[in-house]
Amino acid sequence: MDLKIRQLSKHYANVAALDAIDLDVESGELVALLGPSGSGKTTLLRVIAGLLHPDSGRVLFGENDATSLSLRERNVGFVFQHYALFKHMTVAENIAFGLRSRPRRRRPDKAAIKRRVDELLTLIQLPEFGARYPEQLSGGQKQRVALARALAIDPTVLLLDEPFGALDAKVRVELRRWLRRLHEQTGQTTLFVTHDQEEALELADRVVVLKDGGIEQVGTPDEIYGEPASAYVFDFIGRANTLEGRIDGGQFVLDGHALRLPADTDDSGPAQLYVRPHDLAPTALDTGLRAEVAAVHRRADRTTLELRVQGQAKPLEFDWPAASQAAVPAAGSEIGLQLLRYRVYPAR
Repeated sequence: MDLKIRQLSKHYANVAALDAIDLDVESGELVALLGPSGSGKTTLLRVIAGLLHPDSGRVLFGENDATSLSLRERNVGFVFQHYALFKHMTVAENIAFGLRSRPRRRRPDKAAIKRRVDELLTLIQLPEFGARYPEQLSGGQKQRVALARALAIDPTVLLLDEPFGALDAKVRVELRRWLRRLHEQTGQTTLFVTHDQEEALELADRVVVLKDGGIEQVGTPDEIYGEPASAYVFDFIGRANTLEGRIDGGQFVLDGHALRLPADTDDSGPAQLYVRPHDLAPTALDTGLRAEVAAVHRRADRTTLELRVQGQAKPLEFDWPAASQAAVPAAGSEIGLQLLRYRVYPAR
């Protein structure tokens, strides 16, 4: 089922939680709504679900305007962060709840409900757990059951609100990979809210980055990470270093340094250069950006140098190349840096 959002707005007092949002989600897509707290992602999900009513704008399922319909009338599947399973019901009864709650004329018979529950128990890889109660399940198992309950009604769209937020890190990784495989099996149009950029980039077909109630960028994970449309997206997605400088004649210039870099913009004036720690490389002092090693941080998977650059308030992080044959520079030494990939944005 295609989903279309048209000029959707929602205000709380004088604050715009959503500000004239436009978004198209194609049938069968898995889309992440990504942003920090207060960016509007959960409000958008709840308006789509029918849990909140917008101040203006429309929500369309296919060509049908669902803006004035209730949650039940929209037939969406909704999964909350904290499972929201009925403790007094078995796993099978929880999954069947949405089907058994339908008006009599639309309610399947008992045999059809049992077949659907058995299908879903197999799909979520818990075929022997139907008679158990929620308190007998792990957090990851509870969330699988919550997903099965949402899928039982054959929803128009599946909406997930921070579905892994209550789980520990290891279980989160396992469950999101399972969810990606489940999505490929079902082809269900799905939107999920997260503030975890790694989660969004690993799971989604496309990512919607939100800021202050508006959409900052929509794109594939590769586009969002590799071609950020704004300084905000670059800084929010992944690790980022910032250099303060200016654009002069199409080049980025750092005062006090000989380095001049193509800026790919016609603007002139103050600017910021963003570069990721792994997109730096060591080079000769007289050909690169000069920096002093302030500290060396050794972690299990990498060694990161903390660098000071003359005239810059913020230190840089540089992931020392694992394949380098050279010794890791000591604190207090000077090195030259080559910028392999970077983006320049005019200062706002």
